[in-house]
Amino acid sequence: MRTFLLLFLLPVFFFSSFKPQKKESQIRVENTKLQTEINRDSIIVFAKKHLGTPYKYASSNPALGFDCSGFVSYVFSHFGKTLPRSSSGYKNIGKTLKPEEFKVGDILVFYGYKDRTIIGHLGIICEANGMQSKFIHASSGKAQQVTITALDTDHYTKRFYKCVDVLSE
Repeated sequence: MRTFLLLFLLPVFFFSSFKPQKKESQIRVENTKLQTEINRDSIIVFAKKHLGTPYKYASSNPALGFDCSGFVSYVFSHFGKTLPRSSSGYKNIGKTLKPEEFKVGDILVFYGYKDRTIIGHLGIICEANGMQSKFIHASSGKAQQVTITALDTDHYTKRFYKCVDVLSE
């Protein structure tokens, strides 16, 4: 009888040490949206890390310096957004905005300093307020570095071509 009881209890004991596997439950997806948009404030935080970086013509290398388009393309590439490397490439990209639509992270496009037939300068809006916005850019002017400037200065108001949203495309 003991043998019979032992043979009965041994498998019970043996199999009770294993936990039954649960069936895979369905993964519950709550109302979460995949992060496909670039956070506009993050762009400005990153751009501001480069304030004071020297102006360097034809450069998009923070170790050497930036020109205006090099700075803009560098900042946006950090967030996975590929933009033209030359300011002339901004003539026909993005959604053109009215001043009341300007947002942080939009790109200001300016005519050249001496030639109003070409695109000559770019900046990223860091404080949106229509034509009184402020923008961060690599300046070849007096500053000779990445700096923040008010859009409503005569120098930039006269050269203003357009503001574009490249993030909502």
